[in-house]
Amino acid sequence: MQKSQIGRPRAFDAEAALEKAMMIFWAQGYEGASLTDLTEAMGISRKSLYAAYGNKEDLFRKALQRYEEGPGAYVAEALQAPTAREVAMAFLAGSARANTLPGLPAGCLGVQGALAAGEAGQVARETLTKWRAHGQALLRDRFRQAVQVGDLPVGADPEKIARYVMTIANGVAVQAAGGATCEDLQHVVDAALQNWPPA
Repeated sequence: MQKSQIGRPRAFDAEAALEKAMMIFWAQGYEGASLTDLTEAMGISRKSLYAAYGNKEDLFRKALQRYEEGPGAYVAEALQAPTAREVAMAFLAGSARANTLPGLPAGCLGVQGALAAGEAGQVARETLTKWRAHGQALLRDRFRQAVQVGDLPVGADPEKIARYVMTIANGVAVQAAGGATCEDLQHVVDAALQNWPPA
C-alpha cells in the first residue's frame, strides 16, 4: 500500500509567478503593491504566496534578485568591459536601455521600489539601499583595479568615480520613470562621460 503524499505539489509555476510579482513591484513600488495586487497578478492565493515565497518582504527580495538577473543583468556585463571608461559607458547605456524597455515598467525597480515607502516600507527601503550600495561597491572595486593597471590615472578616486556613475544611473532611472526616451537618456550618458579622467 502506497504512503499518502505529504503536502500537495504546487499547482502553479513558481518562476512565472515570481516574474509577475517583479513586474508589480517594479510598476507600483513596494508600498504601492498590495498583497491583493500581487496574488491576483501571480494567480495564487495568499496562503500559496506565503508557502512558496515567505512574507511580502521576502517576496520583494526574491523579485529584486529576479530583476538583477533579468533586466538588471547589464550591470554584471558592464563590469567585464576591458577599460574603466567602457565599464562606465556600458553601465550607463545599459541603465538607459533597461529603464525604457518596451512593454515593461519605466524606470528601475531598485530606485523606484521604495521612493515613497513609509514606515511599512522600511525593510524594502533598507534592502534597496544595500542593493544600490553593493552595485556602487562593484564599480568602485573595478575602478580600483583600473587605477592599479594604469587604465585610470594614479590620482583618480575609485570611490568618487563609482558614486558619480551610480548617481547618473539613478538619475537616468528617475528620468525614465518621468517619460524620457532611451535616446534622451543616451544623450545624458554621453554628456556625463565627457569629463572622464584620462588614463
